[in-house]
Order: sequence, then C-alpha cells, then structure tokens
Amino acid sequence: MFSKYLTRITLSNYKHSKPSGHRLYPNLAKAVTEALYDIFQEGHYADKVIERLLKSNPQWGSRDRAFLAETVYDMVRWYRLLYEIRGAEPQNHADWLRLFGIWRVIHEEPLPDWEEFKSLHVASVLEKYRRLRIVRAIRESIPDWLDEIGNAEIGADWDAMLQALNQPAKVVLRTNLLKTSTIALQQSLLKEDIETDPMGNVALLVVRRQNLFSSKAFRDGWFEVQDYASQQVAPFLNVEPGMRVVDACAGAGGKSLHLADLMLNKGQIISMDTDARKLEELRKRARRAGVNIIETRLIDNSKVIKRLEASADRVLLDVPCSGLGVLRRNPDAKWKLRPDFLDQVRATQQDILNNYSRMCKPGGQLVYATCSILPSENERQVATFLEKQTGKFERIMEQSISPTAGFDGFYMALLQKV
Repeated sequence: MFSKYLTRITLSNYKHSKPSGHRLYPNLAKAVTEALYDIFQEGHYADKVIERLLKSNPQWGSRDRAFLAETVYDMVRWYRLLYEIRGAEPQNHADWLRLFGIWRVIHEEPLPDWEEFKSLHVASVLEKYRRLRIVRAIRESIPDWLDEIGNAEIGADWDAMLQALNQPAKVVLRTNLLKTSTIALQQSLLKEDIETDPMGNVALLVVRRQNLFSSKAFRDGWFEVQDYASQQVAPFLNVEPGMRVVDACAGAGGKSLHLADLMLNKGQIISMDTDARKLEELRKRARRAGVNIIETRLIDNSKVIKRLEASADRVLLDVPCSGLGVLRRNPDAKWKLRPDFLDQVRATQQDILNNYSRMCKPGGQLVYATCSILPSENERQVATFLEKQTGKFERIMEQSISPTAGFDGFYMALLQKV
C-alpha cells in the first residue's frame, strides 16, 4: 500500500482485505461520525476536518490516528454505496453511526455489542450490497448526474476511469534540483526511514505514507509533494533560463516552483492569482526552495492583466476546473459538485483563455492545463478558443493523462501565438 494513514479500500472489488483490524473504541467511532457530519452536513472539506480532529486530539496514538483518517476517507469515497445499502442518506450523528456499522460489515469487521448496531443484520447488509453493485453509479459511488455526463463525454473508458479514481492516491515528490539531486534526496529520506522509488529524472514515489514535512530534506527545501501527472505540466511549457514567464493561475505555486527549477533560477516568473493567501503560501515555499525569480501579483482588477499584454515569452494557464481528475485525493469533491458549477467553470475557463492569452508575446507559447478528464473542459475549450482567435494562435500539441495510468488525470495543450 502507498499510504499508511490514508489507505482506502477499493469496494469495486468484491473480495476486500480488512482495513486495519483495529479494535473499536466509542471515542474513535464518535470522532469518525463527527467528522463525517462536518463534511456532509456542515460542508467542510475532508482534509481540513481530519487535520483539525488530529490536532485537537494529540493524545491519540499512531494507530488511532491512522484508523480515523483511513475510515473517514473511505466512507467519504463510498458514501453513496453505503447510504443506498442503508436505504436513506444520514441526517444526524446517530444515522452516521449506523452507516459506520454498515461500513464495518462490508469490510468483514466485527460489530461491537452496542445499542446503535442492534438493528443491523449482517446477511441483509451483504445481500443489499451484492444487489446494488449492478448499478454503476452506485457501485462506483457517484451522483447519477455525474455518471451521465461522464458516460456521454468519455464513453467506453468511463468505467475504467471511475475504478481508477476510486483507488488510493499515491504520494509523489518532485526533487528540487536547485538544491540537490534525486539520488541525494532519496538517500537523505532513507536516513529517516522514508522509503522511495525513483520515477523519471526528478520524481520519487513514497512507498508508505509518513510525516514528510518533519523531515530534514523538506525543511531544507529539497523537495515538494507533487503528483507525477502534475509534474508533466511545467516541462510542457518549454521554458528556458532568462525567459519572462507568467503563471497566471498560480495558486500556492507548485508549478511556479517547478518552472523556476527548469529555468535554473534565472529570468523572471510572475505568479498571479485572485487569492492573496495562496500567494503568501507561494512566497514561503519559494524561500524554502531557494527560488528568487518569482514575483507574486494579486489579480484584483483587469488592469493587472492589461499591464502585461504581449510581454511574456511563456504563459501557463492552469485554470480552475471541476477537479474530476483528482478525485482519488479529494473524494469529497464529487459530493460538492453540481451540474450548474460545470457550466460556470467552463465559462470561466473560456474567459481566462481569451483574456489572459493577451499576455503572450508574438512567437511566444502558452499552455492551457486542467486537472479534469472531461473533453468539454479540455479539447473542446481549446478548439473553441482557437476558433474565436481567428488565426492568432495555433495548437502545437496536446496531451491527456488518464487516471488509469495510476496518477491524477490531467490535460494540457501547447499553443503558440502567431
């Protein structure tokens, strides 16, 4: 398993391995149900809920912490399958505890002799599970509307993608070559019992999940945690030392830092975003990584983009998207998505393409990227943009990375300004 703490069981296989064999205590069961209530009833993000719970209970041992995180993520991932077996969505903490009991039954874990589980019949639960698996949207635990859209847009590959997105997310590191080598990083981590396997020139696959952020290598800025698929975006932009590069949807800056590495920390990177907090995080990461060519700019009005018109050798547009390609690491996203949001985000993508592309100078290049697997957010958006631009840009190449390859789903298109 690639994850010690966030391992999820793949219920799309009929025969399951047991999640932990962990002895169940009332306080842990209560913590699980409270976390799920906060995620679904209060609308909080799963990673933040778990992080808060673990911080507020420092007395828990490593096994308890592992059990809480693994169970919550697993139940979020398979939420629909679980509530369909129950017969209704949970509304309160007692309902969530019963759903937790169903989760235990499916994983062949014994039920404690608690009053809340008296009404659960193991044979009935397993029979419903076998019967409901016939329906793909229930079997793969997604909303009906999302299943319909995925099937319409992706077709024959949709089943395999859903199964892949229900697998545990792998933890991958990107070596900061400005400070070290991949071999030196691997050896340094091994001294702290963090085992990794090399992938390509700069990536290391973490064998089992551990607290990477307390390692000396992290504190020294030797690596960033970045999925292997995401690591393919920055090289796609063909940057060179000395260039002026704009990362127009930079967020917390993972790709900006990768671009700086590829540019040997020479030139200028203007990292932009509409969220000041993310840009502050980017500045912290840049200092740790030893990167001094990144300048952050907050997009708080249209003049910010206009001032950079036709000035950049390269422009990266890693645009907002549905995030369907990263469901394996953000399983609660599929329950927060709505059909109208897809319409809104596609409009935003087209607006960014048409307006932000003006920063690219003649002869310069632009990469449009998403972490979505839907053609309507990817190839079709680029085709629409090229039609609107009437010969101002041409497509050089494009690449789709399917989650069936074992990592996040990504799309990227390289365009050149004529």
